[in-house]
Amino acid sequence: MNLRRLFAIVMKELRQMRRDRITLAMIVGIPVMQLVLFGYAINLNLRGLDTGIADLSNTAASRALVMDMVATGVIDPAVSATSPQQLMEGLRRGEISIGVVIPPDFERRRFEGREAVQVLVDGSDTVVQSAAVQLAQLPLNTQPSTNASTAGAVGQTGPGQVSVVSFYNPQRRSAINIVPGLIGVILTMTMVLFTGVAIVRERERGNMELLIATPLSSSELMIGKVLPYAAIGLIQTTVILVLGVWLFDVPIRGSLLDVYLAAVLLILANLTLGLLISTKAQSQFQAMQMTFFVFLPSILLSGFMFPFAGMPKVVQWLAEILPLTHFLRLIRGIMLRGAGLFELWPDVLALLAFIMVMMTLAISRFRKRLD
Repeated sequence: MNLRRLFAIVMKELRQMRRDRITLAMIVGIPVMQLVLFGYAINLNLRGLDTGIADLSNTAASRALVMDMVATGVIDPAVSATSPQQLMEGLRRGEISIGVVIPPDFERRRFEGREAVQVLVDGSDTVVQSAAVQLAQLPLNTQPSTNASTAGAVGQTGPGQVSVVSFYNPQRRSAINIVPGLIGVILTMTMVLFTGVAIVRERERGNMELLIATPLSSSELMIGKVLPYAAIGLIQTTVILVLGVWLFDVPIRGSLLDVYLAAVLLILANLTLGLLISTKAQSQFQAMQMTFFVFLPSILLSGFMFPFAGMPKVVQWLAEILPLTHFLRLIRGIMLRGAGLFELWPDVLALLAFIMVMMTLAISRFRKRLD
C-alpha cells in the first residue's frame, strides 16, 4: 500500500467530482431536499379538507354546529349543497373529501339523542377517514330547559349523534389505496429512467454519428424514442392491474378504458420529461442522478405516501407541477370512486399541458450534432 499513490487517486476523484456540477449539486441538494420535505412539507395532521355542507335544517343550532366543525380546522367549507346526493356526486368526482349532512329534523333528533348529523367521507384515502373521526367527537349541546329532568342534558353529547360514514373503502384496507398509486409510482420511476438515458446512451455508444447521417428530423427522432417505451408502460400497467385485482382484490369501479387512457397520459408525461433530462445529461450516470432528483419529490409530494391536504400551500403549488400528483387523482377517482375520465378534466388538462411543454423543450434542446 503506497500512500502517495493512494493520495493521488483520492485527489483525482475529488477534482473530477468538482468538475461534475450535477454530482456536486446532488451532494448538497439531496440532503437539503429531504430535510425540507420531511421537516416542513410533510404533515400527517390533516387540516382544511375540502368539505361540502348540506344544512337542510338551517337553524341557529345547525349553523352553530357547522361553525364548531370549521373551528376544529379539519374541514374547509368549499361547496354548499341542497341534498345528500349532491355531496355524493362531489365525493365521486373528487371535488370534496368530506360531506356533512344536517337533516331537516335536526333539532328533534338532537333533543331525542338520536343520530342527528351524518359525515360522509371519501374512504379511498384512509388518512382522511382518520381525520373525519374527530368530527364525531363534537358535542351537540341542547338548549337550556326549565324541566329538571332535561336540565342535566345541557352540554352533553348523545351517543352516536354524529355518525361518520365511509365510502369506497369502508374496511379501511390500505391495499385499496396503495395499489392504484403504485401504478403511477412504478411508471414514473421506469419511464423517466428509460428515456433519461436514451440520447446519452446513443452518444456514449457512438450511435449518434449514424443518427446524424439519417434524414430524421429532431421531432421524428424524439417521438420515435418515446413510442416503444409507451408500449412497455402499458404492459407494466396491465401487470399491476392484474396482480392488484388477483392478489389484493382491488376494485375497478370505473371504465377500464379510462384507466388505460389515464395511464397513457402519465406515460407520455414521464417519457417527455425523461427526454428533456436526456438532452441535458452528459452521461448515463448523470441522467440517473437527475432522474432520482425528480423521483424523490414526486413520491413524497404527490399524495402517494403522505396526505396532500396536510402540506403547506406553497408545497401544494409545487406538487401541482408534478405529473404523478394529477395521475393519482385520476386513477383513484376512476378505479375506486367510479368517476369518468372527463369528469376529472382539470387533471387531464394539466397532464396534457405538461406533455406539450416538456416535448417542446426537449425538441428545442436537441441538436443532431456531436458537440
